[in-house]
Amino acid sequence: MLSHRTILTTTTRKTFQHGASSPFSYAASSLLSSSLNNINNDGRMYPQQQQQQIMQKRTFVFKAFYRWAKTLMPKISKTEQIALGCGTIGFDRDIFTGSPSLKKLLETYKPKLSSEEQSFLDKEVNELCALLNDHEVVTNKDFSKEAWEYMRKNKFFAMKIPKEWGGLGFSTQAVSCVLAKLASQCFDANATVAVPNSLGPGELLVRYGTKDQKEYFLPRLADGTLIPCFGLTGPHSGSDATSLIGSDCVVERHEETGELGVRATFKKRYITLAPVAGVVGLGLSLSDPHNLLNGNGEEGFTVALLERAHDGLRMGPRHIPLSAAFMNGTVEGEDVWIPMSNILGGQERCGYGWHMFVECLAEGRGVSLPAGSIGAARTVASAVGAYARVRKQFKVPIAEFGGIQEAMALSGSDGLICIAGGDLMNAIVDNHEAPMVISSIMKQNCTERGRRIVERGMDIAAGSAICRGNKNYLGNAYMSLPIAITVEGANIMTRSFQVIGQGLTRCHPHMLELIESLQEEDPSKEKEAITKFYAQFRKVTMHGLSNFGLSLTRGIGSSLSTMMRSKNAYQDGDELLDYHEKQLLRLSANFALTADLCFTLGGRLKFEELLMGRLADSMGAIFLGYATLHHYALRRSNTTDTQGLEALTEHALLRLEHEAHEALYEASQNFPGPLGKVSSLVMKLGCFPLGSFTRPYKQPSDELTKTVSHLMTTPSKVRDMFQENLYMISDEDVHHQVSDLIRALPICVEADKIASQLRREKRNATHEEEIVLNEAHAIRDSLIQVDVFEHATRQEAEQGYLRPALEGTYERLGAPSEKYQNFGEFLLNREEEHRDEKQNASL
Repeated sequence: MLSHRTILTTTTRKTFQHGASSPFSYAASSLLSSSLNNINNDGRMYPQQQQQQIMQKRTFVFKAFYRWAKTLMPKISKTEQIALGCGTIGFDRDIFTGSPSLKKLLETYKPKLSSEEQSFLDKEVNELCALLNDHEVVTNKDFSKEAWEYMRKNKFFAMKIPKEWGGLGFSTQAVSCVLAKLASQCFDANATVAVPNSLGPGELLVRYGTKDQKEYFLPRLADGTLIPCFGLTGPHSGSDATSLIGSDCVVERHEETGELGVRATFKKRYITLAPVAGVVGLGLSLSDPHNLLNGNGEEGFTVALLERAHDGLRMGPRHIPLSAAFMNGTVEGEDVWIPMSNILGGQERCGYGWHMFVECLAEGRGVSLPAGSIGAARTVASAVGAYARVRKQFKVPIAEFGGIQEAMALSGSDGLICIAGGDLMNAIVDNHEAPMVISSIMKQNCTERGRRIVERGMDIAAGSAICRGNKNYLGNAYMSLPIAITVEGANIMTRSFQVIGQGLTRCHPHMLELIESLQEEDPSKEKEAITKFYAQFRKVTMHGLSNFGLSLTRGIGSSLSTMMRSKNAYQDGDELLDYHEKQLLRLSANFALTADLCFTLGGRLKFEELLMGRLADSMGAIFLGYATLHHYALRRSNTTDTQGLEALTEHALLRLEHEAHEALYEASQNFPGPLGKVSSLVMKLGCFPLGSFTRPYKQPSDELTKTVSHLMTTPSKVRDMFQENLYMISDEDVHHQVSDLIRALPICVEADKIASQLRREKRNATHEEEIVLNEAHAIRDSLIQVDVFEHATRQEAEQGYLRPALEGTYERLGAPSEKYQNFGEFLLNREEEHRDEKQNASL
């Protein structure tokens, strides 16, 4: 038999377990305990009537608690509901569980290229790069006709269109490699090829087009007859792609033919390839006030396909994004008639545009934009690393200066992070997944790291990086990467809203079902919703308690292993993998615990963007940490020689772990909300139970930084890795600054060794040594030169042109009031005056 005290204790404990980390549980426990305290303390079994009364009270409490919880959760909009149902979840959910698996990553995702794809990279991509002079492209703000025709003929705009429609049918890994290699030669080519292979109408047609649309458009897109673009962003939309303000269409019947269609008015801007596109996929907000759709299709975000000659469509005017040359402009029209046959997917796909957009966005955001950063990383690591050894100041290669070493090491580890993240993301997409949260992480992290990489490269190359011309391989990338940061969701918004705002609801193992239960509005289904709510609520609570325990045990264990670890332990590849996997597991549990505590904010979370930004930093660092381990483990399994890669991987992972941990610490110091202090305390107890002892993450040591920098600035396997898929020319007689720097490195390193040996031995160079020294000197002298132009503009090149400033100078020198034309005349006149003075004095 159970006494009322036993029932009270047991029930209260269970209720507390259902909500130990939430204010919801506290309210439920208090009310339930108050009800049970009214029971007589006689030790006998309860009569049936009393038991029913208790159950009624408990049901009342649960219902009151559920209804209270509903007031904390704002109504989910239709757009938000669609977004939550789009895309896929995978490793992003594993991070939210607090226990992701490196083994699962290695078994599931293996990036690879087919022989056909590798051949395309080695031949067609190299041939296109040879046609692209980056300085001329930026100066002319366009490619040559030859380059455009080569891209069309060789299906650069159709890499993702299946072969059955005339495309190349390439993998995501292949597309990423093509874009990265193009970026290493010309960023504008990267942007131009990226759009048709990510968010262009081609991929949307393959997935959603009608039979007629596929048969007409896909072959023309594949052979380059039609260059595509996608019109989404408007003047008032910005990063809020779903708002479609000013892009409206109404379902109507044509006044003459009676054909069903839409009448649209739209004003789009920032549309890449619009000035040269033959077809545009147009995002419109469709309304059907007269119910003409009749249940076949619905109102909402809809995509229309319009060819350039479509009546009322205006495309052609250009934006000029900074100094970039890629085509970017406006798409506009007023009262444009669009037949229903031009709606992508036909009438039944009216209102389905958000599904299309979101599911294809993963490739644009998570693959195409990071590919540009990967190309920049390979260029800086290879060319700037060589330049740091070639360039001398105070008779010493600048690679030996501490400031240069720090910048090179940071660029190297950021470069590795981008490459590793890209490889994993590509493999995920090639596994038929569309992870929206991971794609946001990749876009925001890689474009930001790419910008830093190029900035550091600019700092190292200094004057040679700011003088434009054929010798400058950094300037245009430096001007282009800020553009990548703003497109497809500005990084500030992506970091402070999208990653966690979507991740917490979509990727948390239990949250989506809990939210759905709180959205139920049908009174007849409230009982079922309450049952579902409490089942999920219990899971969320147990999830938080589990990760609290894991944070404690892993935190203490990982801190001890850090304290006992030797500074050179990373040189053992097995130890490197084991140590950092444990650190990432600890950080994942810390992150998952913090994510659970965010539920104390209810609907207020979406306004706490500082907190969400810090959690996005943490989740991004954890994902990229696993990607870096994934990259090292795969590379190690495919080759026996990874010399130096351990040091670079160690440098990258130490930085990522420090980023993740500091972001969580800052979150614990600033946790918002009415229960912010309680949540902060729980965070600190779980994530940093022993204070500073359990905050062991430090930036890489100076010794490790110098080691990585040396690997980046001398011939090494690390440099070989970065030079993979980098555009270089084999003809040494043709100037190409990046290729020339890479070829110069071993010669300059050998010359420095000889010079050092001669100083130590205090002797003169042998004939053979003299040859090497002279060759290195000549190479250094050549490679540090910058471009000089007789004329900076076409106007300056016109015959008889005189620069306005010089014109003013000559006017003043020729004025009647000006006695002297030059300094020589002034001196002659002064000598004459002195002679006159002497003659006058003698008289």
